[in-house]
Amino acid sequence: MSAQKKDPARYTEIRNSKALRDYFVDERFEAGIQLRGTEVKSIRAGKAQITDAFGRVEKGELWLHNAHIEQYAFGNINNHDARRVRKLLLHRHQIRKITQALAAGGRALVPLRMYFKEALVKVEVALGTGKKLFDKRDDLKKKAELSEVRKDLKFRRG
Repeated sequence: MSAQKKDPARYTEIRNSKALRDYFVDERFEAGIQLRGTEVKSIRAGKAQITDAFGRVEKGELWLHNAHIEQYAFGNINNHDARRVRKLLLHRHQIRKITQALAAGGRALVPLRMYFKEALVKVEVALGTGKKLFDKRDDLKKKAELSEVRKDLKFRRG
């Protein structure tokens, strides 16, 4: 009997842990991303980070700034720059919708996760409104209450 294979999707998904803590997420979009070959190999190895990344609209196109994709270990002199600006690929009507939301003010385009969909790398971006300090405190209180309820239920069952 052979050992069970590990789920490959679990290791090739890069999440933005700060996004849901710092933003109220309103609308989500699945975007393609324009990458070079060595960048894809680094993402497949899990060597990417999008916690400080953000999206920006420039000249009618969507760009992902500040995403860090580590240089590929076995790359050559043509290896990519780790923090280069990368183009996000969306439909024109989606870009128009995002542009209008960002122009209205008070919103930001935040990447939530980067993952593989078959052979393609996709980025889930969302329009978010920044949380204030008291909003974050409320979230922490709710989280603490939920953990207490779970602990009580576990204690009663066992």
